[in-house]
Amino acid sequence: SGGGRLLDRIRKWYYNAAGFNKLGLMRDDTLHEDDDVKEALKRLPEHLYNERVFRIKRALDLSLKHQILPKDQWVKYEEDHRYLEPYLKEVIRERHEREAWNKK
Repeated sequence: SGGGRLLDRIRKWYYNAAGFNKLGLMRDDTLHEDDDVKEALKRLPEHLYNERVFRIKRALDLSLKHQILPKDQWVKYEEDHRYLEPYLKEVIRERHEREAWNKK
């Protein structure tokens, strides 16, 4: 449908306007590290965690130099996947379960 395509174009525009992809970051790299996110990060497979650390260090370096990556190295909307989301959902579900149990 036309509305779906328009919504997708708006999402892509917003994604690029946010700018984190120009530093090589993915959406999940920019999450505020509250207790749930910290626990989810502990559960990441080592290779995903190492890739995240690399992207963040590279972004910090670029930011300090007031530079961005060449356009061909920007993370594209279609390539950005929520690598942390399944772990975060599990952590939140467990926390809610624990809170419900403690109310008994």
